[in-house]
Amino acid sequence: MTIATSTKLKINWVNTLFFIGLHIGALFALIPSNFSWRAVGVALFLYWVSGGLGVTLGFHRLVTHRSFQTPKWLEYFLVFCGTLTCEGGPIEWVGIHRIHHLHSDTANDPHDSNKGFWWSHLGWMIYHSPAHAEVPRFTKDISDDPVYQFLQKYFIFLQIALGLVLFFLGGWSFVVWGIFVRIVWVYHCTWLVNSATHKFGYRTYPDSGDNSTNCWWVALLVFGEGWHNNHHAFQYSARHGLQWWEIDMTWMTIQLLQLLGLATNIKLADKRA
Repeated sequence: MTIATSTKLKINWVNTLFFIGLHIGALFALIPSNFSWRAVGVALFLYWVSGGLGVTLGFHRLVTHRSFQTPKWLEYFLVFCGTLTCEGGPIEWVGIHRIHHLHSDTANDPHDSNKGFWWSHLGWMIYHSPAHAEVPRFTKDISDDPVYQFLQKYFIFLQIALGLVLFFLGGWSFVVWGIFVRIVWVYHCTWLVNSATHKFGYRTYPDSGDNSTNCWWVALLVFGEGWHNNHHAFQYSARHGLQWWEIDMTWMTIQLLQLLGLATNIKLADKRA
């Protein structure tokens, strides 16, 4: 399969203005009246819920790669948490990531790291990517599910609802930190997996066929996702930190779920080095 490409991609103004608006909103955290330790605590908690449980555990390891199985109610809960990052709906997110793995660091990779750090970090999202037209081909396992369809269609409204709840609980400081600061933080942490872990770090498996690296500081920021070269070598493995020093908080969460009887059929890498 070849994705049609163009040397003159059109700017996606919806994405661009959305990103600009969120970053401007995050700047309101600099106003002293918008600061409180409770608001920071809310942001950190939602960072773990949306980025850790939602994107890393739910969107990525559970749904995209099916590296383990959970009861359907838990899968839906984790995917719901992932939608709270505003990184697009789950169907789109999963489809783009599967395309990335198929074409990693080649012309058909939506965020090909050979085009530079800026492109793989953010640049590719401010243009209309041809890869989006291929998403239905890569998401046949979830695209007909009404829960996934609902979350794909209404993830922005769910964020607005969360904002209203936060405003009711703690006023504007909760909204600024729990929505704007938290989303911008989660964005850049997630994007570092596309950019930094294809540029900085070491390569345990140089035969992975791409530029993926193991980057310890990204792994700390995104709950174990920074062990990216390991992941590209064994993309269906539920465990990304394969050495004892490669801390993988998401793998620890999966182990806890297994202990509770909520994670089964766990796939692991057959380490070759």
